[in-house]
Amino acid sequence: MKVVLQVLGAAAILIGLLWIGQGTGVVRWPASSFMIDQRPWAIRGLVLAIVGLILVWFSRRR
Repeated sequence: MKVVLQVLGAAAILIGLLWIGQGTGVVRWPASSFMIDQRPWAIRGLVLAIVGLILVWFSRRR
């Protein structure tokens, strides 16, 4: 269970960071993405990254 939480947490952090980058316009990959320069995606990415951090933190406490 510990490893599963760590993997899910790490994946959530990475995807969240990608969404933040695309939402703020820093990451313009893929060029045809509907998420580029869309602030709601940056906010969703921040929430997802925080959830990922919580999962990793929780898995290390067990």
